Amino acid sequence: MLDLEENKRDLLQIQNSLADLENTLHISDLKQELTELEKQTLQENFWEDSERSSVIFSKMNMLQKKVKNYETLKTELENLLELNELLLLEKDELLEKDLVVSTQKIQQKLENMEVQTLLSGKYDSNNAILTIHPGAGGTESQDWAEMLYRMYSRWATNNQYTLKELDYLDGEEAGLKSVTFLVSGENAYGYLKSENGVHRLVRISPFDSGGRRHTSFASVEVLPEIENETELEINPDDLRIDVFRSSGAGGQHINKTSSAIRIVHIPTNIVVTCQSERSQFQNRDTAMRMLKSKLLAIKEKEEREKMANIKGTEMENGFRKSDSFLCILSLHVS
Repeated sequence: MLDLEENKRDLLQIQNSLADLENTLHISDLKQELTELEKQTLQENFWEDSERSSVIFSKMNMLQKKVKNYETLKTELENLLELNELLLLEKDELLEKDLVVSTQKIQQKLENMEVQTLLSGKYDSNNAILTIHPGAGGTESQDWAEMLYRMYSRWATNNQYTLKELDYLDGEEAGLKSVTFLVSGENAYGYLKSENGVHRLVRISPFDSGGRRHTSFASVEVLPEIENETELEINPDDLRIDVFRSSGAGGQHINKTSSAIRIVHIPTNIVVTCQSERSQFQNRDTAMRMLKSKLLAIKEKEEREKMANIKGTEMENGFRKSDSFLCILSLHVS
């Protein structure tokens, strides 16, 4: 028999957690900010600056989604509390079962919203650009790199993110030599940034006739996609731009026209390549966003190191953490 009193306590606990979340999200401030942005869209010269208007609309959509998700959850919770009170007065087994299921669902919604509030970094809400390179291990590592790519692709699909391949180079026998792709959606970078680093796989090699165990490495670089960054200026004289046809074994990764773009930032020797679009101009725009993301990552790293030097070296009270990490994964990838 269902315990409605216990279910009521669960709902009240969710209500308290939701109140805490309201304070954390600063819902009233978000509503005020949204009102101010809406006023800007009514200005006469608003549409003259397309770049600025795009940024404002993007921010409005993000704020509207946060406020709507919160208010929808609050309304659902109030309705469930009312239903719980009614069922305490008048029993209905079918409705009671539905109520318990709905309580579990709203608890999950709250937990998901709480996780999203943790993604409050400067670029956590941005799209993510990932690049995978195989490391030591030859064909083994190239196959491991492709396995990682399939894993991220499947994760993106299962979580309603859009994945777009920007650059792909096939492996010699199997797998891939490199791949760069864009994962688009809210908080994509926030969720994926922890994947940055070197990933290791230990397995019985399917490419070894002796059935020996091999260790494979692949590096994953995760950067936020930078749409507009006013603080970052790139001197056109510092760029070398090459146009070429896609290369590889063929198939979907090949673009038949000379529309692929390679941009070299001469001062840093950073190279970015994009060949996903049919238009040379579209590939150039995407490559420039990739370059901005890499340059911004370098800039922020330099600022962190500068602040560390100013602060001075601190003695660690405990075990020292490694500067890099390896993830050992036991996977079954079809």
